[in-house]
Amino acid sequence: MQFKKILILGGPTASGKSSLALEWACELDGEIINADSMQIYKNFNVLTACPSLDEMNLVPHHLYRLLKGDDPCSAERWRDLARDVIDDVWSRGKLPIVVGGTGLYLKTLVYGLSKIPKIDEEIRYNIRKKVTEDGAEASHEILKKIDPEMALRLPPGDGQRISRALEVFLSTKKSLSDWQLQPLTGGLIDEDIDIGKYLLLRDRSELYARCDQRFNKMMEQGAAIEEVRNLMSLGYSQDLPMMKSLGVPQIINYLQGNVSLEETITLSKIATRQFAKRQMTWFRNQFSNWKVKNL
Repeated sequence: MQFKKILILGGPTASGKSSLALEWACELDGEIINADSMQIYKNFNVLTACPSLDEMNLVPHHLYRLLKGDDPCSAERWRDLARDVIDDVWSRGKLPIVVGGTGLYLKTLVYGLSKIPKIDEEIRYNIRKKVTEDGAEASHEILKKIDPEMALRLPPGDGQRISRALEVFLSTKKSLSDWQLQPLTGGLIDEDIDIGKYLLLRDRSELYARCDQRFNKMMEQGAAIEEVRNLMSLGYSQDLPMMKSLGVPQIINYLQGNVSLEETITLSKIATRQFAKRQMTWFRNQFSNWKVKNL
């Protein structure tokens, strides 16, 4: 039986994870698997800093530009997609290298999830349709009435997680918070696998400067603005995760004539730096035993 090995690299936005993963893949005969919740979507390459086609042609890249924007991806769904790819990479004698900034995806892959019974598909469809039509905040009010504990934990604008909490409660008659107290299962850590777990962190001031520089590059020649204009033309609800991603709400506001371009850039950079700070805090707290690489 062939011994299985995998490298996992997490870190905040603009830290240089994708470049480092590409170096590793070239040196170690590896293939890269995306663990960024926004890079998994089609038509969303600029603002997500998705690897370029040239980079993807150097070594195989998986789970990039895969889903339509109105097809939200949960951590469990991503984990199942990733495990299929990882097994395929191993079957060909290659090294899987998982890279991304979505900490919950990485946590789910490595440590598993609490086992929740299968959700009734009709309930799921009806809930997601209602959240899309009525909006996240209206659905949050419903959640307050039937599952106040989860409602306290979720922001009123987080339509994806509100949908999940509603569908779990209505399908199982039990709060998602109760299910989450169950033991974790289905993680790589439960198997005989050599897992290299790494975090790529930078000095905060340097990281913030990189965030600003990267956003400037995204805005060059109107690339980010054209990308958001295209997303708007597809008719996606602004409650979808993609439409709430860094830079998107600010650029939508600009395209609607509500703010200047200068203010749009300033607000987007602030949001990106704040997000990077939250990511660093989350990674340090949740993955305190992972090896840290400082660049």
